[in-house]
Amino acid sequence: MAAEVMPLKDEVQTPVPHAWRDVLGEIVRSIVRGDARIGEGIENVDPISEAVSDQCREVVTNYGSVTLTELPEAAWDTSVAMWQGNHWDCLVDLWTAEEGRSDLVLEVAVAEEGETAFRFRPYLVYVP
Repeated sequence: MAAEVMPLKDEVQTPVPHAWRDVLGEIVRSIVRGDARIGEGIENVDPISEAVSDQCREVVTNYGSVTLTELPEAAWDTSVAMWQGNHWDCLVDLWTAEEGRSDLVLEVAVAEEGETAFRFRPYLVYVP
């Protein structure tokens, strides 16, 4: 079993910390379900506005005839986080039923909230 990935403040790209993976998976499930506001109702997550949520869905639609799926364990092999001075930026690779890992990513900012808690702010789905 691989060592647990911890949040690092060293401005080097790292795998997504294990402590964040469940919440990031919940955000992706919110996208898959088509929630009006991506991230709404998820503890410690600031949901995206309806307008930006609509933009995210439009990006997926324009990407092609694909069906987004929940994240498999393999998503954490390629998804990354990087310290930005006051928060981490995470790029979570999104998966589709048709192609597995897609070119689509979800960008989420993660900030410390106290000594052991984190706040998640999803920003956008896009193709880098």
